Amino acid sequence: MAAPLLLTDLYIYPVKSLGGIRVTEAVVEPRGLRHDRRWLIVDERNQFMTQRQTAEMAHLKVAPAYNGFLLSHAARPELLPLYVPFEATPERTLFVTVWDDMVFAWRGTPAADEWLSEALGRVCRLVYMSDMVMRATDGGAADGDVSFADAYPFLVIGQASLDDLNTRLAEPVPMNRFRPNLVFSGGTPYEEETWRDFAVAGQPFVGVRPCGRCVVTTIDQHTAQKSAEPLRTLATYRTSGNKVMFGQNVTGPGRGIVRVGDAVTVLSRS
Repeated sequence: MAAPLLLTDLYIYPVKSLGGIRVTEAVVEPRGLRHDRRWLIVDERNQFMTQRQTAEMAHLKVAPAYNGFLLSHAARPELLPLYVPFEATPERTLFVTVWDDMVFAWRGTPAADEWLSEALGRVCRLVYMSDMVMRATDGGAADGDVSFADAYPFLVIGQASLDDLNTRLAEPVPMNRFRPNLVFSGGTPYEEETWRDFAVAGQPFVGVRPCGRCVVTTIDQHTAQKSAEPLRTLATYRTSGNKVMFGQNVTGPGRGIVRVGDAVTVLSRS
């Protein structure tokens, strides 16, 4: 008898392209887990910044705090941690660009802008997406809205998928290379990429399509150093078209709460 599918990890990423916070429960909202990727770092032209172009962003660590989080710099302990609330206020606004989308955003504090500019050695700003902002998923408005995440509200990965990948690597990689929101145990490697409709403790989700991976997966999140792996190995057996796949992009139609330990039920497959 196959082992049941269980939710083993939940992660939110308060700032796009920075580290995640592991939580034991999370509120599901139409555009993602509550507080997930609502903050974004932009450059002096108000273009979004990620580890794709700025690998040293991996040095910026995120830790939970009361009604918000703390940012610190792993390689510069002289920079005192910066407190950021989960939500901003609409006192200052601007438009920012995320991929091909121009998004209305609320400015963070001048102190946050100064801290990040010092930490990253360039002029940058911290901005926030409010619930009033509508940004369609990569699949369009029919699939709902998304936060500052690249394309979809959620990403699910099975622990079996990472375990299988690590058997093929000279040096295993941790799950944080892939930035999932939902991690589950049980099942077979990569089976999540076949899921269409599934539920976590009765909370419905819809698998949209496998996630094409980028160079961020090759950045060590402790040292900010790049290597060829795991993309090089994944490309030998997980390529579809011109993309290397790992994990499943997901939307969610409703609201509810999911918790570590919840049962995962697959209702239909694509």
